[in-house]
Amino acid sequence: MKGLKIFQYGCGKMSVYTMRYVIENGGEIVGAVDNNPAVIGKDVGEIMGTDKIGVVVEDVTKVENLLTTLKPDCTIITTMSLLADVEDALMVCAKCGINAITTCEEAFFPMNSNPTLTEKIDKLAKENNCTITGSGYQDAFWGNLITTLVGASHNITKIKGSSSYNVEDYGIALAKAHGAGLTAEKFARDVASADEISDEERQKVIESGAYAPSYMWNVNGWLCDKLGLTVISQRQKCVPQFNDYDIESSTLGMTVKAGMATGMSAVVTTETKEGITLETECIGKVYNKDEFDRNEWTVYGEPNTTMVIEKPNTVELTCATVVNRIPDVIASESGFIPTSRMGELKYIK
Repeated sequence: MKGLKIFQYGCGKMSVYTMRYVIENGGEIVGAVDNNPAVIGKDVGEIMGTDKIGVVVEDVTKVENLLTTLKPDCTIITTMSLLADVEDALMVCAKCGINAITTCEEAFFPMNSNPTLTEKIDKLAKENNCTITGSGYQDAFWGNLITTLVGASHNITKIKGSSSYNVEDYGIALAKAHGAGLTAEKFARDVASADEISDEERQKVIESGAYAPSYMWNVNGWLCDKLGLTVISQRQKCVPQFNDYDIESSTLGMTVKAGMATGMSAVVTTETKEGITLETECIGKVYNKDEFDRNEWTVYGEPNTTMVIEKPNTVELTCATVVNRIPDVIASESGFIPTSRMGELKYIK
């Protein structure tokens, strides 16, 4: 990381950590952009809560010129959760030949949810000799930790995982993607109904680029890719979560009343040719006063092995993982390359 020039795309909650971690690891923030008038014009030091460093947040409309002029070694993109929503950011990096890593959850393994757009980005990145990828909390806690457990098994029949997180920590785009604040009727119509279709219908939606995967949809694809498993079927079901008393949401700017969805649980089931089933669940919601992040995975086989992590600092872990992956991104072959093909996650200093 020492001496690397990093560009920050998106200066919200996550960038507070990604930029600081880059600097503390010996890297340099050379530029930053956002579309929020409240942060445009601010020194990035103000965003991080540190002394000013002489780099001002520019309007996102200037990004292509900035990337061309500054020529950073890598761009960190911390904005939205779906690949289509970060298309412009990824495409401008690919066009300028700048490596990029994003916290966009779908970008973790978008080949199985939006192959058309993935191929488009991959083609442009290869033409301009740069690497695009997605990483974050799931790279470690839903990915590399799990494949390590599998590597310690004699045989396996099933991988079952569950992870919960507070949508308050990640911004309004993620909260809305989880149906937080919707009535039960609106959740059923706008969120759950998308998965009440046949496998054939779902595949057509995926190929059209209009599919909205839960996070585990892409995680299961990543795990199968890393483990060399052949997917023969995959489906997901989204279930709303409720609380029995009102909860204030600063991210949504509203009171989520009892009976309204605080978020959702999404369960993804993957069957493989090798006979191994993956059943994974992510629970994202506005937490009540008694809830906290929890990560639990079990590898069934010989032997059965369960790993439980309670109260992980998910935001900080996400950002540290992204920063630690930057050397791998720079060293990787060009194209849209998932971290499942970049080797193990490593600590850098």
